[in-house]
Amino acid sequence: MMDFLYSGEGVVLIGAIILFFSILAGKAGYRMGLPTLLLFLAVGMMFGSDGLGIQFSSPKITQFIGMLALCIILFSGGMDTKVDEIKPVAIPGVVLATVGVLLTTIVTGTFIYYLTNATNDYAVLTYPQSLLLGAVMSSTDSASVFSILRSKGIHLKEKLRPMLELESGSNDPMAYMLTIMLISYIELGGMKIQDALLALGLQLVVGAVLGYILGRITVWVINHINIQNGSLYPILLLSTALFVFGMTSLCKGNGYLAVYIAGLIVGNNKIMHKKSISTFFDGFGWLWQIVMFLTLGLLVNPHELFPVAGIGLSIGAFMILIARPLSVFITLLPFKHFSFKGKLYISWVGLRGAVPIIFATYPLLAGIDHASMFFNIVFFITILSLLLQGTTVAWFAKILGLIDKDVKKSVFNFDLPDEIRSEMGEVEITPEMLTNGCRLIDLALPEHSLVVLIKRNESFFIPRGSTTLVGGDILLIISDDKSSMEEMKARIGITT
Repeated sequence: MMDFLYSGEGVVLIGAIILFFSILAGKAGYRMGLPTLLLFLAVGMMFGSDGLGIQFSSPKITQFIGMLALCIILFSGGMDTKVDEIKPVAIPGVVLATVGVLLTTIVTGTFIYYLTNATNDYAVLTYPQSLLLGAVMSSTDSASVFSILRSKGIHLKEKLRPMLELESGSNDPMAYMLTIMLISYIELGGMKIQDALLALGLQLVVGAVLGYILGRITVWVINHINIQNGSLYPILLLSTALFVFGMTSLCKGNGYLAVYIAGLIVGNNKIMHKKSISTFFDGFGWLWQIVMFLTLGLLVNPHELFPVAGIGLSIGAFMILIARPLSVFITLLPFKHFSFKGKLYISWVGLRGAVPIIFATYPLLAGIDHASMFFNIVFFITILSLLLQGTTVAWFAKILGLIDKDVKKSVFNFDLPDEIRSEMGEVEITPEMLTNGCRLIDLALPEHSLVVLIKRNESFFIPRGSTTLVGGDILLIISDDKSSMEEMKARIGITT
């Protein structure tokens, strides 16, 4: 039996079972209000060495899986982010993702240094080691933020949701670079400040520039390469996303920043088979989130978390209550369009997730002193953050009065391919719109527009000009002219 379990077929069987239980756990967690990603971690721990006994102890494999997962998650997150939504918050979002991460690292690292030097219960850390631990935990996790905000379906005032998604999607590069630089500093015994700043600037600039250029090239390739089998377009885009990461890293830029920007470019341009591509990346991104969190759950030994519970609680509480709010309020001080409550909410939704745990494998592989303790502390704080902050995302927004009215969802849920230049919209009939007559032909529609479907109660039917309309009918309208659709919005009020 054991021989089979450690064979290729056995690994496939166990993997299928773990994935199945993860999805069931995610469904149950959604109903109970628990973060889905936390439950993926729990399933991994349940099947690990302290649970059902699966032996997995390779930080190198974990790091590789995490790297691939982050590439796909960041690219997919970039594709789902609308430029029109993030434009108003682009500058504060980028400042928070860079300066905010640096401030969090310094404030948290300083606290860790004095904490470990004030007690004999744990290893005494040097200031560079303390900063390294702070840097590893300095970024909010894009996978966690994207997942929780979108699964909750809450709409926030003050453009907080695009702000949080932009920050979480773009602050990983800064945390990654600080982690690598501090590891180099510790290994070399020192580093000039100007050299560190030059390396930091180079990674950011090269990552941003190559992400934009390669993203534009990707859009051109998708639209001009003629593949007979449309199912291959998502695979083509996946290969370009991985190419963006690898090429940027080869050119000494930050690959994580590059794939996020490339995803933004692709998602906000018209490309062939965009709907099927988006569906593929949504599912594929979830698969890699599950795999990443399961792998991290398998890697940790839960019994090793208890000895670091005290210091983990101290650092975690400090980060949640002091370091994160301090960095947010200082960073966003010049930006007046965020209220005090808005900044407080941004401070609270600074979730830690898989990214800090993955970054914690870098000190392990580099052989940094106390790296195992770093990993366990980071894992403990991630669980604390997901339990405390992840379960209160909607509740805290409600307490602060930041929940906006729900955006009306599409009834028909139809999308036209990007190569079709027509526009679609939905109109709900009100009594005021029927003052000139109750027939469809009496409705004041512009030229080049056509009502193709009507929903009445739970029924759908194709109308004619003589069709009688009643209040509450929802009309699906298609127009071959964008200006005509804009005219309709002004004249009768398009809802979506």
